[in-house]
Amino acid sequence: MGLWNTTGTAGQRPVGWAAQPAAVAPWQGPSDVEQKLYEARVRGDWDAYFHVLAETRLFLAVPRANADAETRTVPFTPYWNPQTGTPCLAVFTEGMLPPPAEDPVFCGYSLGWYARVWEPGDPPYLVVNPGSPCEAAIPANAAGREIWQWHAERVSTSGCGCPNRHGRLRALHAGGPLHGPLAHGLALTALLFVDNGELWNAMAYHGGGYFHEKDRLKEWWGITDREGWRRAQEGLLDADMVSGSWEFALGVRRAMAMDFPGLVDVEHWRRTAERVLRRRAEQAGEVRITLEGVTQGEALSEEEVEEYVAEIHQLIGRIARYEARFRADGLLAEGAYVRTAAAWDHGRAAGMARWGLAARYCTLHEAEEAVLRAGIAAKAAYGSWEEFSAGYVLARCLHFDEEKFGKWYEDALAAHRILTTDPASPWLNIPWGR
Repeated sequence: MGLWNTTGTAGQRPVGWAAQPAAVAPWQGPSDVEQKLYEARVRGDWDAYFHVLAETRLFLAVPRANADAETRTVPFTPYWNPQTGTPCLAVFTEGMLPPPAEDPVFCGYSLGWYARVWEPGDPPYLVVNPGSPCEAAIPANAAGREIWQWHAERVSTSGCGCPNRHGRLRALHAGGPLHGPLAHGLALTALLFVDNGELWNAMAYHGGGYFHEKDRLKEWWGITDREGWRRAQEGLLDADMVSGSWEFALGVRRAMAMDFPGLVDVEHWRRTAERVLRRRAEQAGEVRITLEGVTQGEALSEEEVEEYVAEIHQLIGRIARYEARFRADGLLAEGAYVRTAAAWDHGRAAGMARWGLAARYCTLHEAEEAVLRAGIAAKAAYGSWEEFSAGYVLARCLHFDEEKFGKWYEDALAAHRILTTDPASPWLNIPWGR
């Protein structure tokens, strides 16, 4: 069923709606969303315009005081629109948002959400991206909202009712860096951003909106304030959040690989790691001379040592099996291996900078500095995007996947393949460098 059959009346068309004349110079939208809206407007295709709206979040400005209140109120604050001659509510797609500021904040909701919460006393029009070439003032009366809901019910959404763009490579063509050190740092998070369908190079980041980003940091990281964000950011930049056991096992093999050409035999790796571990356990109880003076170390019990040895033996087996799968799936080259899992922290550090900015736990300048530092750290640890990707995916799988080779692995592999083959990928357009 098309939109025209749904409404049955031209009276529900957006104000001023008409196909643009062919002589109008083409416009490049900041992202794919604005470009599709613009092209639909040029064609006079209202049905397509609404379909795009239903597939994206629509952001509205909310006073910071309302957003931070215990009840998290979201008032509809209208502005006077001379084109309609009425109050209107302005909403923006992600590519049209201004850089995050202290006040106001922007909250993102689906088209279906607006259809459900709109009340009779609210403005008679919803204006999308006012002042832009893809602008439209759409009627918000009962018949209009029925159209919004009709389209909203026909698009794929995530569990929260928001649009689902997972597995897409998306970028800002205006307003986001595509080359240079800042773009390099932003591209460290591309595996995650492609998985989530987010704009990989959005430095002035709003994400899913103020509430969404604050909730994400609280749920996944336990972060609820600036200090918590700062501690997490520094920990990720220093690669302190990657498991010490992972780095120990990988470090032992890295040292062995300097003496043995080709892949290190797994059993030889295990025996060497066990010897190193037992020697360290012996040294733990020895007397040490430090800047604080002479100290007596705390020896480990035999049971503790055996527990650590068993853990490392098991971990080495898991790493070897993951790497074998990586080679079979093209994520690792034949004969290659993961030298360090620090990529997971470096990639998340570039993400944490933007999540903190969207939640207003840091400034844009602080976020940019963190992204640049993440890029420098990653270059010091890896020699290519492919090496970085393998380290990131290995750590992600060790943490989440439990050798199921399920969604945690499959999504990361799909993102890796996109980033290593799509001509628009930052990994193919930004040299790794040193």
